[in-house]
Amino acid sequence: MRSGPDNRHVALAAVLGGMLLGAVDFIWIKYVPYPVGNLGNSSAVWAVAAFIFGCWVRSGLLRAAAGAAVALVIAVPGYYVTAALVQGDDWAVLWAPTSLLWMCFGVLAGVLFGIAGTWARGTGWRQVVGPALPAAVLFAEAGLEIRRIGDPNYGDDPIWDALIRIALGLLALVLAARTNRQRVLALAAAVPLALAGLAAFLLAGFR
Repeated sequence: MRSGPDNRHVALAAVLGGMLLGAVDFIWIKYVPYPVGNLGNSSAVWAVAAFIFGCWVRSGLLRAAAGAAVALVIAVPGYYVTAALVQGDDWAVLWAPTSLLWMCFGVLAGVLFGIAGTWARGTGWRQVVGPALPAAVLFAEAGLEIRRIGDPNYGDDPIWDALIRIALGLLALVLAARTNRQRVLALAAAVPLALAGLAAFLLAGFR
């Protein structure tokens, strides 16, 4: 079994990957049509990116957690720098309180989902919980969208947003787990984890 990239490659990938994630996210929102384009506004997608980073690291919980957290933190200014360069947004948003808050969320998500990425390559309960987490966060965000159905401010848009996130959650689970048995167990684990994630979203102020 390969041990994964060394620390220098992990650090470089975290910095460059974070810059790329932020830039691509802004470009995606700006130019990709709805409803797929709305995935650029998804915090769950960033969490899945941290999970993919952890899968790439393969081993070393600290390396995976730190690298994924750094990537998500850097992605925030990467997003706003791209917005300033592409459409002339105010540079001051880089150090605005909301940007700092998103960086804090990035640390939390990076640590959790970076570790989950290594778990997906592990054994025992880890190989079930690891693949379940990226599916669960997408399901949780789908739950937020379902709550918006019927709200006059959103119209029918939440239906499409929820369906896309559910489909992506199932796809993430299929790709992250290695056997059908693991996929079934991970799906079972993803449901309560998604409910916990939905509660966490609501407590964090997502509506």
